[in-house]
Amino acid sequence: MSAMRTMETLGQSRAVPAISVTGLRKSYGSHRVLDGIDLAIPKGMIFSLLGPNGAGKTTTVQILSTLIKADAGEIRVAGHDVTTEPDKVRAAIGVTGQFSAVDSFLTGEENLRLMADLLHLGRATGRARVRELLERFDLTGAARKPAATYSGGMRRRLDLAMTLVGTPELIFLDEPTTGLDPRSRRAMWQIVRDLVEQDGVTIFLTTQYLEEADELADRIALLSQGGLVAQGSPEELKRMVPGGHIVVRFADPDGYRRAISHLGATSHDDAALTVQVPGAGGVKTLRKLLDRLDTHGIEVAEMTVHTPDLDDVFLALTKEPTR
Repeated sequence: MSAMRTMETLGQSRAVPAISVTGLRKSYGSHRVLDGIDLAIPKGMIFSLLGPNGAGKTTTVQILSTLIKADAGEIRVAGHDVTTEPDKVRAAIGVTGQFSAVDSFLTGEENLRLMADLLHLGRATGRARVRELLERFDLTGAARKPAATYSGGMRRRLDLAMTLVGTPELIFLDEPTTGLDPRSRRAMWQIVRDLVEQDGVTIFLTTQYLEEADELADRIALLSQGGLVAQGSPEELKRMVPGGHIVVRFADPDGYRRAISHLGATSHDDAALTVQVPGAGGVKTLRKLLDRLDTHGIEVAEMTVHTPDLDDVFLALTKEPTR
């Protein structure tokens, strides 16, 4: 009977969302930043909140991480009410903000030790955790060098390692790769994936890089003018907007001119000898297009397929914030 009760408790624990938000509102004076936000984020996923600058992404993170208070709404993080149980929420989360929290005058090892001491881990446990994180984030060789000497990518890895000292269930990553070069950004992406796959951590990601959200997120919500305008997986969001088309470049001006009248092109470029034809780029669409060109004896030099991406979704569904 006790074993059944234990299994039931575990099942209920897994069923509790990492974040549950209903009717979240926040205003500054007469300006309403968040206007009735609803979110339900399951545990163990990468969730990304996207929106224009000033849309309220950072405000949302600050409310969920107990840094500021909401004006209204029911908000639970890691199963705890952010208003009545803020200490329990803070014990369950980690926050890595847009700007590094690393102390440049301390070494990487000293930064991690300081965090372990602040969390009262105890000397032996704290030192073991520091060694583990230095190795995991490839910082062992630079552990005793001042953080001021670290590259941008190393500082971001150290910053995230400091967040992990307390083994949080949920991590807020607020624009974590801003300013990083492409190689460092991709290294950070792999670290984020590993946190979810190996540690079971839930990630709440905000980013200005739509490619980053497309690459990492299991689920995305779009925030615009204080409200959520769309939610879903990256593929589900892409299916919400039109815009798929095929661009055909021709080998000679004669073929190009004849193709314009036969293909139903929506646009064309005389200098580049290209036409744009509407279509999702599926096998049947491409075969039909090639058969039509072959029937009229028109030679093709190049053909490319464009499907809607998150840039298209972002531009179609979001608006500039009101001032």
